[in-house]
Amino acid sequence: MSPSGSPYAVALTGASGLAYGLRLIDCLVDAGKNVTVLVSQTAHLVAKQELGLTLPPRAGELEKFFHARYPASAGRLRVFGREDWLAPLASGSNPPAGMAICPCSMGSLAAIAQGLAGNLIERAADVCLKEGRKLVLVPRETPFSALHLENMLRLARIGAVILPANPGFYHQPASVADLVDFIVARILDQFGVPHRLTARWGDGEP
Repeated sequence: MSPSGSPYAVALTGASGLAYGLRLIDCLVDAGKNVTVLVSQTAHLVAKQELGLTLPPRAGELEKFFHARYPASAGRLRVFGREDWLAPLASGSNPPAGMAICPCSMGSLAAIAQGLAGNLIERAADVCLKEGRKLVLVPRETPFSALHLENMLRLARIGAVILPANPGFYHQPASVADLVDFIVARILDQFGVPHRLTARWGDGEP
């Protein structure tokens, strides 16, 4: 499959900030992109704690949940389990067009930095790196330890984009949703996906 027809992968892990990942899925679907969603076990806990969402435990049920939440046509939004090694994005022969781990836990970041592939999220990230596809990591942690920073530097040096969930305020946000959109806009920019989520510097209102 060509990069233009390949899906974008969005992985939700156990860091705080699940709203960023959910909004990213929404925007990619709205832009007409195919989307593959991966959800870590800890992300289920974060969804309940932060958003009051109870995510179904099984991939098939979770896919139905996302289809009910986002208006994607059949086959355009898929969900795979954390150990579904037959998923297309587990192989370099069928990599995603790009991948965002949003939010990205320090545990996931460390595993990817060390080249581990203990689950489908880590393997898909490894595939993106080795196949030269865009990999965007959205850590939400503070402060960063030296180990966190070393792992980020290692990943940046091999092509990953480190895009911390640090929203700006120059666009005068009026809500939490505006802050979320600021970060999601930067991720979409990395993928080259057009959007009108925020005004660009010097362009006035969106």
